[in-house]
Amino acid sequence: MDKLMDSPWFLRIMALLLACLLFFTVKAADDTPDAADSGTITEEMEAIPLEVFYDNTSLMVSGLPETVDLTISGPTSTVQTTRQLKDFTLFVDLRDLTIGEHRVPIQTENLSEQLRVQMDPAFVDITIEERVTEEFRIDPEVNERLLADGFVLEEISAEPKTVTVTGPKSVIDSISFVKATVTGEPGIKESFQTEARVRVLANDLTKLENVTIEPEAVEVAVTIKEYSREVPLAIKPVGDPRAGITINTLTPLTETVQISGPKNIVDAIKEIPAEVDVSDITEADTTLEVELEVPQGATGITPEKLTVEADITVDDTALLPEAEESTESDEEPS
Repeated sequence: MDKLMDSPWFLRIMALLLACLLFFTVKAADDTPDAADSGTITEEMEAIPLEVFYDNTSLMVSGLPETVDLTISGPTSTVQTTRQLKDFTLFVDLRDLTIGEHRVPIQTENLSEQLRVQMDPAFVDITIEERVTEEFRIDPEVNERLLADGFVLEEISAEPKTVTVTGPKSVIDSISFVKATVTGEPGIKESFQTEARVRVLANDLTKLENVTIEPEAVEVAVTIKEYSREVPLAIKPVGDPRAGITINTLTPLTETVQISGPKNIVDAIKEIPAEVDVSDITEADTTLEVELEVPQGATGITPEKLTVEADITVDDTALLPEAEESTESDEEPS
């Protein structure tokens, strides 16, 4: 044994073995991760955008979330880098699917293989439908409770009068109303124009989503006026006819007048009295003009003056000569 250890070759072989052991020991130390990389961590990332690949020129997809929550676990440095850079993609590829309902997985791209990945949701139920575009007439509206007391909506119109709506065929087929609703502060007394957004509604008035409306907003013109209604006239003769003149009938050129004002007051008015002084009727002048009074509480009356035609019978023997009438009218009491 001593003779073997004294051998130069033995010493050389032992030196080589020790050198190899030292080499592999140093290399193992270099390959050992730092303390920061020695453990694993878990990171939650919320609202990661979801990309979709499909033929969006002729098809539409419903049921897809806009974002996905992602949980990743792995080496600390890898997780931290992934969270900071966010240079990965979450997507669904629908290009090979047919029209109908499908359950598809959410896929990832550019995530390190060192990471364990969980997604919420991991699968989505979708519906692929034909993409349809139709034109609809707009129904503009305003809440009449916004109008001041005594004012009513006379007319409302939208420009343009129609919009084009694009969406899945099932959604387009369920459109019952296309509304442009005007909003504002209460107490409106004047006509106005404003912009209103367009909404598409189902038969139960729920708003339909997943559609594109062109244009999204329209100009709405609202015409406001005071509340009014037609009320019949009541002709009331006053005074005495002149000698020799008998009043057969008094006929107004219009049988009704328009009364404006608060609704409760105007609706309570049953007729408008028109007093006609028949003493002003002569054989030569049977047309009278009567001033109409605005009823108490109302704000206006149209027309303000009323023309009345008198049908008379004349007794020539009872007529006073005009000169005598004129003389008598000019005489002063003694």
